Amino acid sequence: MPELPEVETVRRGLEQAMLGRTFTGVVLRRGNLRFPFPDGFATHLLGRKIESIRRRAKYLLLDLDDGRIILSHLGMSGRYTLFDAEKVKQFETSQNIDEHSRFGTATGFDGRHDHVEFRFDDGSVAVYTDPRRFGIIDLIEVGEEQIHPLLETLGPEPFGDWNANQLAKKLHKKTTSIKVALLDQRVVVGVGNIYACEALHRSGIHPQRQSKTLVRKDGKPTKKLHLLHENVVQVLEQAVEVGGSSLNDFADVNGTLGYFGHHFQAYDREDEPCLKEDCGGTIERITQSGRSTFLCPRCQR
Repeated sequence: MPELPEVETVRRGLEQAMLGRTFTGVVLRRGNLRFPFPDGFATHLLGRKIESIRRRAKYLLLDLDDGRIILSHLGMSGRYTLFDAEKVKQFETSQNIDEHSRFGTATGFDGRHDHVEFRFDDGSVAVYTDPRRFGIIDLIEVGEEQIHPLLETLGPEPFGDWNANQLAKKLHKKTTSIKVALLDQRVVVGVGNIYACEALHRSGIHPQRQSKTLVRKDGKPTKKLHLLHENVVQVLEQAVEVGGSSLNDFADVNGTLGYFGHHFQAYDREDEPCLKEDCGGTIERITQSGRSTFLCPRCQR
């Protein structure tokens, strides 16, 4: 599943191409993704202008000029691909484009999973492709954002005002492992499996360590927890800079792969040597809550 850096990479790409654009058409090639599309979704968007594009956790929020918001989640395999007006013309054919995607060679799967097309006033098109259909595209009122069932329980964003004291408050008396806690969207949003492994490895913290052991008896963060907080933020920032990690064929809106995989120190490096200086350990893989965790048992305690 795309994690925060991948979603932020997509957000930036959409913002560059779609901000200020007005919808001139919406094609829905099926009635649902994970959930049904709202009644009148395509009709409502006609003539609406995109005023801003935000991210909340792993959700994309497109603010419209009428006060409504397009809420989108990429699920397991969703992606947006953008085509400017010139590229759109290159794909024009005589086929019925409302039934068959004309962009299949660029979006993959011969266009069979190009479920939504957004068309804009400058002639550009954004295509949403999702083979597994676990993604979400919804339309909500601006006042619903704080109480929407998909958003209301989300914890703090890792960027901005989030700090080690807030993290300690969430982890105080928590007996679950620190790796599992980092994946809990109520503790902090968007970290995900890959970046939790990387941050814990950089911090020298064993992923099975009980979360509460990283908090002092007075509820304040330990030095290790301060270090973990710093490394979570640092890992995510570095991943955003290089476009995320291209696992499971993730690509940005232009089809470009993310390059953070070239910086992995722990994730997906089973049986390879630990890259920390003077460690000499070997990366191992264990399973936690059904997900693979990669760690160095020598330097992570």
